[in-house]
Amino acid sequence: MLTYVVLAIAGLGAGILNAIAGGGTFLSFPALVWAGVPPIMANATATFAALPGYASSAWAYRKELEGGGKPSLRQLIVMAVVGGLIGAGLLLVTPEELFSGVVPWLLLVATLAFAVGPSFLRYLTKTGRQTSVPVALVIVLAVSIYGGYFNGGLGILLLAAFGLIGMTNLHHMNGLKTLMSFVLSVVSVSTYIAAGLINWNSLAVVGVSCAIGGYVGATLARRIKNTALLRGFIITVGFVMAALFFMK
Repeated sequence: MLTYVVLAIAGLGAGILNAIAGGGTFLSFPALVWAGVPPIMANATATFAALPGYASSAWAYRKELEGGGKPSLRQLIVMAVVGGLIGAGLLLVTPEELFSGVVPWLLLVATLAFAVGPSFLRYLTKTGRQTSVPVALVIVLAVSIYGGYFNGGLGILLLAAFGLIGMTNLHHMNGLKTLMSFVLSVVSVSTYIAAGLINWNSLAVVGVSCAIGGYVGATLARRIKNTALLRGFIITVGFVMAALFFMK
């Protein structure tokens, strides 16, 4: 019972965090590993669990998705599909021991990206830097491959990519972030299911609570003006989790 309670709380928190600022996997992935799920399976299950939250958040952001520019929404979604497939394929051929050794580094990199992300986005906005469509698509593809391989920190990396492309409307970027996270996760999760990497018992708990958290978080995100404390909490959790995995 304690395990299910912890997984439910982690899923709810992950859904809320993913919608507001990203970093939800910093809660759901370690919780699944703590519950006894092997790391690669925990990664796959955490990605699947985030899907309902991404879907509910994307629905809540549906009005902010209108408009946009270049690259087009269709082009970005194609990159998400291709990147999700490549990333999931790489995960399937990664030995369990190697992945366990890579996890703390992935958590550390994702946490650092989350920590410096806002400053990086502000810098890009001030410089007004934009890239050509082909270069922009390559950037989005690279982030999508990362997301197909490991879901942690995906949101802030997508936001950074959008900033590098030249987007400036944060609400539009957040909506696009959740939609693309949903699309590439659908693709990668389909691969995980075919490979038998989903822990269905844990998924049922984390997935439902993550969906609730995703909608709640998206609703709150548009009202919260100062997320400094929340971001500080996520960064702290990320560094702590990375440290714990390094000590294993």
